[in-house]
Amino acid sequence: MVELTTPLNSDDLEKLKAGDRVLLSGVIYTARDAAHRRIKGAIEKKEKLPFPLKGSLIFYVGPTPPPPGKPIGSAGPTTSGRMDPYVPLLLEQGVKGFIGKGKRSQQVKDALKEFKGVYFVATGGAGALLSRCIKSSEVIAYEDLGPEAVHRLEVEKFPLFVANDVHGNDIFQQGVEKFRIS
Repeated sequence: MVELTTPLNSDDLEKLKAGDRVLLSGVIYTARDAAHRRIKGAIEKKEKLPFPLKGSLIFYVGPTPPPPGKPIGSAGPTTSGRMDPYVPLLLEQGVKGFIGKGKRSQQVKDALKEFKGVYFVATGGAGALLSRCIKSSEVIAYEDLGPEAVHRLEVEKFPLFVANDVHGNDIFQQGVEKFRIS
């Protein structure tokens, strides 16, 4: 088990291998489809961004409203493939990783290798359990998007797996190869 704290840097990520279990602590940011489109537009127009991209980690999630006394409701990962077109640009701007579920395109895997980024997967269907690791949540941008607004989350020992590492390894391919029935 590897423990990491944000912000992330290339040295942190060089040590990780696809399949590693990680407990992540620190600040992460949420963004889904609509927020990615707006962030891309802001980058292209050289406008102020909703959070510092350098060393950041983006969690693909649309959390539910918090129950009384809790910072957030259920916070399970969404399918990552819809955000694939934005990944190379975000990595180029200094983002170091993404959290979601499901496989990534070859374009994303190549960009992760080129810019030394990592794709983590969180357990799908376990949003209520994952929310226990979120100590605070604050909407910081695009409030009009509702649950897809950008949130600043403080997490503690948030459980993840490395799906794609900086070396080009892919746990989804490795798993198929390892357990292929001839």
